[in-house]
Amino acid sequence: MQSIYALHQKNSDDIEKEEKFLLHSIDSIQDLYLIMLSSLAEIRKKEILFLEASSKKHLATSEEKNPNRKFVNNAILQQLEDSNSLSIALEKRKITNWTNDDTYILILLNEIKQSTLYAKYMSTKKSSFQEDRDFIADVFSELIAPNEKLYDYLEDTKLTWVDDIPVVNTQIVKQLKQVSEKEEFRVTKLYKDQEDQEFVSLLFKKTVLNEVDLAKEYIDKTPNWDAERIAELDTIILKMAICEFLKFPSIPLKVTINEYLEIAKEYSTPKSSIFINGILDNLIKEFQSENKIKKTGRGLL
Repeated sequence: MQSIYALHQKNSDDIEKEEKFLLHSIDSIQDLYLIMLSSLAEIRKKEILFLEASSKKHLATSEEKNPNRKFVNNAILQQLEDSNSLSIALEKRKITNWTNDDTYILILLNEIKQSTLYAKYMSTKKSSFQEDRDFIADVFSELIAPNEKLYDYLEDTKLTWVDDIPVVNTQIVKQLKQVSEKEEFRVTKLYKDQEDQEFVSLLFKKTVLNEVDLAKEYIDKTPNWDAERIAELDTIILKMAICEFLKFPSIPLKVTINEYLEIAKEYSTPKSSIFINGILDNLIKEFQSENKIKKTGRGLL
């Protein structure tokens, strides 16, 4: 949607250039995912260094000499440290953010150690795998993900990540809650499969190349709206949804409608989702009566 909107704003017909940028911005989501995920391992490393330095102080207290190492021994943090999948992905994609900008890791570590969540967790020296897992999932969702300084850093690093940060953080929390004690932690793939990856380009190109014809499908269905007064984002959302109706037989109608209504609620005007829902609902009935919709597979209508 944003790429099609960008083409409109630039008054450009360079589809290949915009498609390349679209695919690049999606690919960079994997970098964001790895940066956020590796922050946990880096936080652990910083705390290990802190404990070692404290124990070697000239006037170290008994607590500093024999600290509670429950946090650095956390089973999930150790899994991340030992994960070949994560270390290979970080090296392959050259993720060195926390080597260059470790100030943010120290900020996050300090916030964690000042939290009631940390105090409760550290009140005992032993824990179960489930307690370790729940603690790290909570630390990430309650302290790391919403950290404003980290958010500003990520936004400054790559502007396209602004919309991706919530998606990535949600995925990481989901993954942390599902970590298994018996299996190695594995990095999540960016695309489900080859078809998933190809869908990006196909939807973009089929919508852009058929915009005139797609617009004809809804122009006469808005009697109370002057076509020129419809918000530009709404017209793009309508075209993309209609494109999925007519040119993507494997996508259920309800999935298409729900996805685009969510996009409208997030990015367009307050009343856009109601307007778009009404148009799409009427179009489905019309397309079905004219046998224009060809969906394949069970439960796709």
